[in-house]
Amino acid sequence: MTHGTRRSALAAVFLALTVWPAGAAEEKKGLQFETIVQAQIAADQDAAASQKRINDLDDKTREMLQKYNLLVAEAESMTNYSNQLQLQVKDQNDAIASYNKQLVDIENTAREVMPMMQRMLDQIDRFVELDMPFLHENRRERIQKLKDVMGKADVAISEKYRRIVEAYQIEMDFGRTLEAYDGKLEGDPAGRTVKFLRVGRVALCYQTLDGTETGYWDRDKKAWVVDNGYRAAVKQGFAVATKQGAPELIQVPISTPQDAAPAAAPSAAPAAMNTAPAAAETQS
Repeated sequence: MTHGTRRSALAAVFLALTVWPAGAAEEKKGLQFETIVQAQIAADQDAAASQKRINDLDDKTREMLQKYNLLVAEAESMTNYSNQLQLQVKDQNDAIASYNKQLVDIENTAREVMPMMQRMLDQIDRFVELDMPFLHENRRERIQKLKDVMGKADVAISEKYRRIVEAYQIEMDFGRTLEAYDGKLEGDPAGRTVKFLRVGRVALCYQTLDGTETGYWDRDKKAWVVDNGYRAAVKQGFAVATKQGAPELIQVPISTPQDAAPAAAPSAAPAAMNTAPAAAETQS
């Protein structure tokens, strides 16, 4: 081999040795870059997945918080409702206790009031029978209705008492009213219908429809007494009672109190009365 050929071969070997490391370095560098890119992509994907998980957890947390707040509100509402129910139950229990006490009081009152009302009814019944015989049928019917009501269990004690007091009030009103009405003359054998004039409870007079007979009720004799001397006065009383005449003084027969009457005094004597008419109930 010549000296020139040898130098050429050495140069070729040197060149090969020089170029081969540079190519290997470039290839290695490319592999490292690709690895870095792949790692970055993987990191980005992991970050995206983590963010998604965070977002999902945030949504779930928000949803759970809303549910929690709703449950807390419902619990508070139920607590308030329960407290309100407890107050209502307490009030109802107090009311029941009060009603029970009232029932006991009513029972005690009934035991005390019923005998009293019965005595009142017996007294007014006896009073009507002993009183002057005016509107006897109506007054007796009213008393009988009271007796019937007293035996009814479906009528309240207060209503029974109200009716008895009402009957007493009606009887009291008879004592301060002037009234004229037609009716049968009690005890008359002929059963005549006459006109009656009631002056409070001071006098009860009658006059036949033709005006030929006039009389009055004698309290002491418990009988009708014919006395035509009062014909004009009774007729005048009819006019005042029916508002066909002006109120004025009229003469009516009244009984003289026995403890103040002289021995020879008659059982009835004329007396002057102011006879201004007033409304009177004639029906029960």
